[in-house]
Amino acid sequence: MNSNYLNLLGLVYRARKCSLGEGNIIKDIQKKRAKLVLLANDIGQQTKKKMMDKCQTYDIPLIVLDVDRNTLSQAIGKQQRVAIAILDDGFANKVLSLLE
Repeated sequence: MNSNYLNLLGLVYRARKCSLGEGNIIKDIQKKRAKLVLLANDIGQQTKKKMMDKCQTYDIPLIVLDVDRNTLSQAIGKQQRVAIAILDDGFANKVLSLLE
């Protein structure tokens, strides 16, 4: 597993270039502020479907990560987070390149 993107997610959070929480992420997707949405692999089916549908509608890239909610939460220093939306083009492109 490539943990470089997890380190970068911590930096994204500290730089305040992300949004957390289902409601905030949906709002950022609708306002086209979200540049990339990342989901933990153990996200609930309803939440996953809602996020995938919104991202598809608004043409925002979405990736289901190979990590669970605990690992994703630990990367950003919060508890019980299953989704993160990156709001900065530079960070989003770097995370995408690290995930390829």
